[in-house]
Amino acid sequence: MKQTLQLKTSQQLTLTPQLQQSIKLLQMSTLDLSTELERYLLENPLLERADSSDSHDEPDSPLPVLAPGGDTPAADSTSEAERPEPESSRDDGDLLGDWGSGGSGSSRNDDDDEFDPILNTPCRPSLREHLTAQMGETQLSQRDKALMSLLIDELDDDGYLPTSLDDIAAELPLELEVEGDELECLRKLLTQFEPTGIGSRNLSEFLSLQLQQHPAPAAVRQLALDMVQQHLPLLGSRDFTKLKKLLAIDEQQLKTAHALLASLRPRPSSGFDQGETHYVAPDILVVKRQQRWVARLNQGTLPKLRVNQMYAGMLQQKGSSHNLGGQLQEARWLVKNIQQRFDTILKVAESIVDRQQAFFEQGEVAMRPLILRDIAEELGLHESTISRVTTQKYLLCSRGLFELKYFFGSSVDTDSGGECSATAIKALIRQIIDAEDHNKPLSDSAIADRLVAQGIQVARRTVAKYREAMQIPPVSQRKTF
Repeated sequence: MKQTLQLKTSQQLTLTPQLQQSIKLLQMSTLDLSTELERYLLENPLLERADSSDSHDEPDSPLPVLAPGGDTPAADSTSEAERPEPESSRDDGDLLGDWGSGGSGSSRNDDDDEFDPILNTPCRPSLREHLTAQMGETQLSQRDKALMSLLIDELDDDGYLPTSLDDIAAELPLELEVEGDELECLRKLLTQFEPTGIGSRNLSEFLSLQLQQHPAPAAVRQLALDMVQQHLPLLGSRDFTKLKKLLAIDEQQLKTAHALLASLRPRPSSGFDQGETHYVAPDILVVKRQQRWVARLNQGTLPKLRVNQMYAGMLQQKGSSHNLGGQLQEARWLVKNIQQRFDTILKVAESIVDRQQAFFEQGEVAMRPLILRDIAEELGLHESTISRVTTQKYLLCSRGLFELKYFFGSSVDTDSGGECSATAIKALIRQIIDAEDHNKPLSDSAIADRLVAQGIQVARRTVAKYREAMQIPPVSQRKTF
């Protein structure tokens, strides 16, 4: 076969470095963007923060953040990675001393401009640290302390000890001669630590330990003990009629014992949850102007970056062959892409607010059905772009703080030929459940019938799905006295 050369022209979509950077910045949250820009400022000498004298906006400080549900800037926006770690070398006495005194042990230097009181607040001890500190105050031998530390490590997130003691003993070296009975004695001692009941086997044992130390009248306490030790499944299913029959008690006695159980802690580790508070910065503020809600950018989250004109002029004089020429181009791209990012967010937010005017006036029950395609067609953008814009971008209005993605949802047909959004249906279901008779709560079928009476065609299984999504218990668990 004879070899030949041919010339063809074709079009091919290529992700340029500038486009890749634009997509990356668009899908970032505002706080992640702030961290990324700090990295650019450190690596690129051609970038600098605009002086406060150049703008009448907020000073060039780290982006203000809001705790969910709040409307005031948090005092510190330092990332968790920059916060000082608690020193593991401190002994238990030092740890408890720091926690009890409410201070970090460090003194303030008034001459230090970098002093930040937020960074000097004490770190709350974890559950393991709290239990280990108590173990250090006991008269246990080093062997017993080592075994109890092993039990503490086996606790689950709720503070229970799910692993069999025989299995734990079997995993230890044979020369230690550790038996399950020895571990059981240490486990029972562990349950007497603060918080009471830590290391319990199950809910029944945990509630029983709390009741044994509760100052309630003996008769009420004993009745509650019988309920949790013998009839906990019936109590969980709220079968109060059968409980009264088995325990031979009247409704008043049952109500008193039930109130006592409701006052107990639900989990052994309550109060030591290790979940971190996640802060967000609202990108959009919604305000009312001339009887209409409008969206505007939160000026406090706008980065104030610019290209250093002195360095840029020097590079232009020396020519583009200078080794900083690439960083100059990168700095210009970054400033342009940041501006494009916020322009796109504002356009999408304005379209959402324009379509959801009824929500800002009346709340969730007036939410209109909306999908990504609706906004994409209106703005001439791709649905993937709308998805990036609405993820981890937040809107602050008089009704609270919402992610932009919150305003999208499926729809259900109504008898009038219109549509009702899933968010509005969830709000109606919550209203119906809040107004129900707690002695005779409504089933999912009854709730569906009430929605049908309002002209919303919805099936029972749909009601059940929405109810579970809102973490509302079923009818059997909503029954109260």
